Amino acid sequence: MSAALQVTAFGLALLSTLFLLLATCTDCWMVNADDSLEVSHKCRGLWRECVTNMQDGVRTCDQYDSILADHPVKIVVTRTLMITADLLAGLALATLVLGLDCITFLKEDPCVKLKMCYGAGVILGAGSILGLIGSVWYAVDVYMERAMLVSHNIFLGVHYDFGWSCWLGMAGSTGCFVASVLLTCCLY
Repeated sequence: MSAALQVTAFGLALLSTLFLLLATCTDCWMVNADDSLEVSHKCRGLWRECVTNMQDGVRTCDQYDSILADHPVKIVVTRTLMITADLLAGLALATLVLGLDCITFLKEDPCVKLKMCYGAGVILGAGSILGLIGSVWYAVDVYMERAMLVSHNIFLGVHYDFGWSCWLGMAGSTGCFVASVLLTCCLY
């Protein structure tokens, strides 16, 4: 039972970590939702802003200024939290691989292997919380920015919704949290 639970948690953690990495690297955290003519599709990410022309499919991307330049708080905080979550999830995966019962590393000491799985679960839980805070921080800031414009009767003709990268970050963080719960609460 323990080996099956470990492998299930490892599979979920691996998939969720890939989701977190994709969310951090991709450029569609906010998507243009008010283009009624469907002339272009505009996505804003953590690293650049891309516009895709719907007629000919040409995609152009503008890089943001240097990473040391002044950026909005939502971008800086989300970048920091997502990169930290990626690093913690990667560390947890490496620790979990060494702690799996089906791996021959430290086969003669099952207590140490169990502690490695438990430690991987704790690290994965910390990474999942940071990733979820980063994803939700960005989403709430997008919502508050739009609500503030509407409350002041300012209509810019552009309305942004959460992009698939934002949803991918939330899904990856949630999956890492579930894997963490499996490793810390259900393994013993």
